[in-house]
Amino acid sequence: MQTVLAEKSAPALTRCAIYTRVSTDQQAEVEFNSCEAQEDRIKSFIASQEGFRVAKVYSDPGFSGANVNRPALHKLAADIKAGLIDMVITYKIDRLTRSPRDFYQLIELFETHNAGFISVTERFDTSTPAGRLLRNIMLTFAQFERELASERIRDKCAQRAMRGLYNGGPPPYGYKKVEGKLFVDSKRARVVRFIFEKYVELGTAHQVTLALRDLWHERSTLSDHFVWRVLKSPAAAGKTIYKGKILPGIHEAIISEELFNHAQALLGEENQNSRKTGTPYHHLPYAGLIECGECRSHMSPTHTTKKNTSGPQRYFYYRCTATNHKGWKACTTRQISAPRLEQTIHQNLARLSRDPVYLKQMLFSVKNQLHQPPENGFEPPEPQEGLTPEILQDALQKHVKSCARKTGIEKSLAVRQGIEKVIYGKDNITVRFRWGLSPDGKEARGSPSSASTPGLSAPPAVRPPEKEKRPAPLLGTDPLFQFATDKMWS
Repeated sequence: MQTVLAEKSAPALTRCAIYTRVSTDQQAEVEFNSCEAQEDRIKSFIASQEGFRVAKVYSDPGFSGANVNRPALHKLAADIKAGLIDMVITYKIDRLTRSPRDFYQLIELFETHNAGFISVTERFDTSTPAGRLLRNIMLTFAQFERELASERIRDKCAQRAMRGLYNGGPPPYGYKKVEGKLFVDSKRARVVRFIFEKYVELGTAHQVTLALRDLWHERSTLSDHFVWRVLKSPAAAGKTIYKGKILPGIHEAIISEELFNHAQALLGEENQNSRKTGTPYHHLPYAGLIECGECRSHMSPTHTTKKNTSGPQRYFYYRCTATNHKGWKACTTRQISAPRLEQTIHQNLARLSRDPVYLKQMLFSVKNQLHQPPENGFEPPEPQEGLTPEILQDALQKHVKSCARKTGIEKSLAVRQGIEKVIYGKDNITVRFRWGLSPDGKEARGSPSSASTPGLSAPPAVRPPEKEKRPAPLLGTDPLFQFATDKMWS
């Protein structure tokens, strides 16, 4: 009888729930992580309290305290509603939540179901006004700490982006992540180049998808969405993106910036349903730039197919359009071999880029000529003060180097970036060069915002004897280089 009375008079045990949390996956993966340390500290506290026992441990490793979207916390709330928990104990108040609104809702839930709350390192009595005030002050500071940490993380991400560094997440297609940095994946990089070049050639993302399926012999796993994702990624051009802004990156580019920008322009046209079908002449750099020096008609690209020992072979030309509309005899220029024209222009521009003395003489001659009375009523334009022989030579060298190291559509884009117009004649070729723009599309060093300058005339392909006079300068809005064609027409 005495035993029964003793059992009835014994105090009921308080069923305690231990709740632990850390914010980052990195902390959660460390051996004997912060959650385990919190649990040991709380268990030591429970052991020191009379009538307390551990009912269950709830842990949320790698979850933020900014919200209540945590699996263990949801399980804890369910057990409290079921009447299985009498006390919730955390290491600190911010382990439960960092949001005052969420904390008040959780405390209301605890009180509704007769469950208390204790913070081991921040002891306070919530039954008194002073204890509740202290609780609210600590919770406010917890929220301030969370917002301050978020601001620091945002600032760090912005600084990393400004420095061209990778900010995490899955690496863009064509790259692999090594120690937080992007490196080119050679196998996937070939696919990226294929997608961009084929898109410029074929005109639509769907056609590129079909070409990829034929290349990989896969009919169902590839989609237009994959092609669009690759085409829209600035990482392929060595760029990084942060909050919608495209910034220079430190990782190696797979394609040139010119090709990327060209593809974006075509994507915009395709979105407006105005994209034309592809052309077989996308690789010809001077398509649309050549004018016939004899009849002033445009010279458009064309080709013929001839059979040889290795099979059918295409030969590309630039043909005077007058012969298309008025007959073959309408213009004696007719057509020129595309490869020979491109090689001649490139070789002569390379030669001029290595001749600073002659560039200086040309510029001096043009400036003197501008001070002479106008001939035939034509007033030449004023020279740009920013144009010097050094700037012109630097722009020429950059253009020649950029065109020499690129192929296909990237070479075509590099050529168009530096050359505005070509006038072809059977005796000479005149090239209008954009000195104010470097091959990457930016203003050349030391150039003014406008690239308008007086025209310049380059020497012929073979230097004349010392006693022979050089050709007179040509006038225009950009430097004009002129050299002999050496009977290139066909």
